[in-house]
Amino acid sequence: MSRTVFISGGTSGINLGIARAFAARGDKVMVFGRDGGKSQAAADLILAETGAKVMAGSADVRDPAAIAALFADATAQLGAPDVVIAGAAGNFMAPAVGISPNGFKTVVDIDLLGTYNVFKAAYDVVRKPGASLIAITAPQAVQPLPQQVHVCAAKAGVNMVVKVLAMEWGKAGIRVNAISPGPIAGTEGVERMAPTDAEKAAWAERIAIKRMGTPQDVAQAAIFLSSDAGSYITGTILDCDGGMKLGDASGDYLTLPTR
Repeated sequence: MSRTVFISGGTSGINLGIARAFAARGDKVMVFGRDGGKSQAAADLILAETGAKVMAGSADVRDPAAIAALFADATAQLGAPDVVIAGAAGNFMAPAVGISPNGFKTVVDIDLLGTYNVFKAAYDVVRKPGASLIAITAPQAVQPLPQQVHVCAAKAGVNMVVKVLAMEWGKAGIRVNAISPGPIAGTEGVERMAPTDAEKAAWAERIAIKRMGTPQDVAQAAIFLSSDAGSYITGTILDCDGGMKLGDASGDYLTLPTR
């Protein structure tokens, strides 16, 4: 059965990959971001690839009224959403002493407040019970990382928003989870943190399964969490990182001598 999926930040990278994967399954999709032109380009791409019913929207996740209005319009056109993905995010590399108050606030407003705003607006329109809300968080939520104090703070907050809403909204039949992707090839985040091929290769070598992820990897996790197969999962942060969080796995443990 076709479902309806709303995706914030669905114009590029991981979130566009998620939108394409749901549309390929025959689901109706609404993608939105601050730039209406980019949203329309993403919608045109998805339509050309899949033929699915797709809608482009424009709203800033920091503006609750704009999100609520967009969700009401999208619901009128596509139907009540079954799945809502909160994926809009901002990031840059900077030491704590080099981040302006406005820079710190901007990331927190987009990542943390934006996730809450999207979910709050979703609550009023989602098809209940059985609705699935999914945030895109990051390993920085639990793993401190130099030059990422703003992101660490914002994503830690996202994880707690997910857990609290899962507790409060479970009675309404709404499940709330998050996906924490590892390094995803081709994304802006990877290009900033590992701009050269050598750096990318070194990073991949430290990951247990020896490769960076793809948007499709994250998309399949989202499809699982929002499906009947995940119907008893809520309040969970699902690591989709190839084992990166386990630690540095760059040693050749298969050829080490035994004792």
